[in-house]
Amino acid sequence: MGDRVVINASPLIFLARGGQLGLLRAFAREVWVPEAVAGEIRHRGSGDVTVQALMATDWLVVKPVPAVGVAIAEWRLGVGESATVALALTHGLEAIIDDLAGRKCAESLGVPLRGTLGIVLAAKRRGVIPAARPVIEELVSAGLYLSRRVLDDALLRVGE
Repeated sequence: MGDRVVINASPLIFLARGGQLGLLRAFAREVWVPEAVAGEIRHRGSGDVTVQALMATDWLVVKPVPAVGVAIAEWRLGVGESATVALALTHGLEAIIDDLAGRKCAESLGVPLRGTLGIVLAAKRRGVIPAARPVIEELVSAGLYLSRRVLDDALLRVGE
């Protein structure tokens, strides 16, 4: 387990909605939520499970974002993705991002990267969960989109 990771809105939303937020603890003692991402989440309203988790979970830490450099701005990402990449890059941390453009930007800058699916697969490999399939099914029910090919390939990688 590392000390910290930086997370974007969609992985945080999917994990919270799917009741799997605790999987993040297998990767980091603290999960940094850029202020811009926290703002996106708070817009969902106080009744939203992700908003409630953000307010009640002490290891989800909202952080101010450093200036977004030109190398990130050129990608024309959303505010949350830009903030996530900038915060991870500035502090040398892993970023948890699902958005394809955000992932490509992070990769181009050498930011270590994982997505929601990667969290589940790594949790299975580390013995945090006994099976990935039921967790992935919960996340899909919570709104995570995975093509059949991606899902089958992922489950094959963890022997399911």
